[in-house]
Amino acid sequence: MDRRRTPAHRIRYLVRSGNSALHPKHLSYKWFLLANIMIGTFMAVLDATIVNVGLPKIMASFGVGLDKIQWVITAYMLAMAVALPTSGWLADKFGYKRLYFIGLFLFTLGSMLCGRSSDENMLIAARVIQGFGAGTIQPLGMAIITREFPPHQRGIALGFWGISAAASVSFGPLIGGFLIDRFSWPLIFDVNIPVGILAMLFTIIVQSEYINRKTRKFDVIGFISVTIFLPLTIYILSQGNTATNSEGWNAPYILAYGAIALIALAVFITAELTVKEPLLELKLLKYHNFGIANIILVIFSLGMFGSTFLLPIYLQNSLGYTALQAGAVFLPVGIIQGIVAPISGRISDKMNPKLPLFIGVILFSYSFYLNANLSYLTELRFIMLSLYIRGLAMGLMFTALTTVSLSEIPREKMAQASAITNSIRQLGGSLGVALLATMLTSRVNFHTQVFGGAIKPGSEIFKQTTTKIKNHLQYEAGSSPANATRQSQVLLLSNLNKQAYIQGIDDDFLLAGIITLIGGIPIIFLRTKKTKIQILPANEYSNK
Repeated sequence: MDRRRTPAHRIRYLVRSGNSALHPKHLSYKWFLLANIMIGTFMAVLDATIVNVGLPKIMASFGVGLDKIQWVITAYMLAMAVALPTSGWLADKFGYKRLYFIGLFLFTLGSMLCGRSSDENMLIAARVIQGFGAGTIQPLGMAIITREFPPHQRGIALGFWGISAAASVSFGPLIGGFLIDRFSWPLIFDVNIPVGILAMLFTIIVQSEYINRKTRKFDVIGFISVTIFLPLTIYILSQGNTATNSEGWNAPYILAYGAIALIALAVFITAELTVKEPLLELKLLKYHNFGIANIILVIFSLGMFGSTFLLPIYLQNSLGYTALQAGAVFLPVGIIQGIVAPISGRISDKMNPKLPLFIGVILFSYSFYLNANLSYLTELRFIMLSLYIRGLAMGLMFTALTTVSLSEIPREKMAQASAITNSIRQLGGSLGVALLATMLTSRVNFHTQVFGGAIKPGSEIFKQTTTKIKNHLQYEAGSSPANATRQSQVLLLSNLNKQAYIQGIDDDFLLAGIITLIGGIPIIFLRTKKTKIQILPANEYSNK
């Protein structure tokens, strides 16, 4: 049967024939392809941001605490980190278009299952499926863009690609907050389904298949070892200070899992450096800019992902914001990032990428410093100021960092380089969420003990304070004398716990700022003099 008789192939035949702008050899094709990739990226990043504002409602719905609910975030990021290294090999073997479509399908399927989860365990399992899909979409998107666009246009293309991520950062929390307040939290996952279907149709119509004939053997040892190392490492970080772990970091199971994780890491690094065809070609890190850029990226990711996890919880649990109000504050972040990202790409193409990088690091750290001064009386304009600065910083930093990191990578190695970059970013993000969530629990406990120790029931100040609260409750709220006495003490302790919680969040933001500032140090060692010229021979960019 003639393949062009089916609707899908008939459409493809029409757009590929003649002088169609969707023909692979047409000058406009790469821009349509960029639009296709931006849709998939928008969906994948949307779900990473939309979930943050829903965490308080999900916690209340399932009756779980922060130590459990953080796995809704970390399970997604871990699945991405596991899928990222294999996506390059699978794309080389079976085709970039085919695997990109499968990634979109898995993500859409995972979204549907998330919206129908009956408990937190089912939700976490569905998030793993989502993560596998996102772990395929994002690295292949970057690899396809860097393959199709010549060096002199790569910075601006990656900048526009960053707009899709920026739009998700802006509209994800806003959409999520609206759906949660007006309907219910499962809709924050269901909203991905129509977007996923649209992205799959667009992929069928627009993309041309590309298969790398130099397919490597699959690195089984590397895959097994990294799959063991990543979940165990995050689990250890998340369990170190939980209420169910009375022995803390010295618990036997923590020490045992830590030993297994270290062995798995050693096996993984050894395998990737010694086998002929590794899962992740870590030898690419010998390229000067690529190696340093990934060190910078993992440090940035620690603070960025961890802080994004914290702010919606603070707004809803400490300031009493609704989910929609909490989501609305993120709207300017992505807009500013989307405007600045292409500009940063142009600066990186024409000038020195270090300039936007240094400015971005300083602004990013300063935004965290501002957040380290939050209280239960913080005004919205102060919160928004920190987010304006953060959006500007992210737009400046990440496009420039991506451009300079890929400046020395050969064209046929772009998929592997993209897999390494995205794996490191997700690993840093997972570690950041686990680290800051664990630190939040530890610091809240610390401040609760400090504030509690400062309260002396026999002191004159304590008696005066409780008496004033009791009189207010008795004469203004109509409580009986006995109830007013008990309620005054409860309100005082409640205020103490609220203050301790916010102080713990402040400590987390301060740590994120310090980590980000440290991440700026390696920028000094980047080589940028030849970024614009490129060191690759011209034939590296010819179509195979």
